[in-house]
Amino acid sequence: MRFLAIDLGDRRTGLACADDVLRIPAPIEVIEASTHEVLMQSLAHAVDSYAPDALVIGLPLNMDGSEGPRAKMTRDFALACEERFRLPVHFQDERLTSHAAETSLNRSGRTHAQKRRIRDALAACELLKDFLAQRG
Repeated sequence: MRFLAIDLGDRRTGLACADDVLRIPAPIEVIEASTHEVLMQSLAHAVDSYAPDALVIGLPLNMDGSEGPRAKMTRDFALACEERFRLPVHFQDERLTSHAAETSLNRSGRTHAQKRRIRDALAACELLKDFLAQRG
């Protein structure tokens, strides 16, 4: 199975892809979208290009594991993705994925602008790595 991971953000949304054979997530892109429709159009292009069997969407839980308003917004987004792309959606706890991506970037020697361009795609890689690890 091939998975497309989505790290949903307010302005930037990171994408990563992996299959459950090699289990090596690769960053795809960071979508900068000002509206929901622009984001969905960009995701449609990614779905067409990478032909995933399922989507993995990062679920922003609070540190105590509870769901807040951001998690509800993410669940609504996931429902829209299911309806538009007709693909199963899996949620993955995304707590600390941005921190892990930032830690990797801090050791990369990249400039602040270079880091900003790929941070969200690396966070999508982290959540996909966690998802694949839980699948066994």
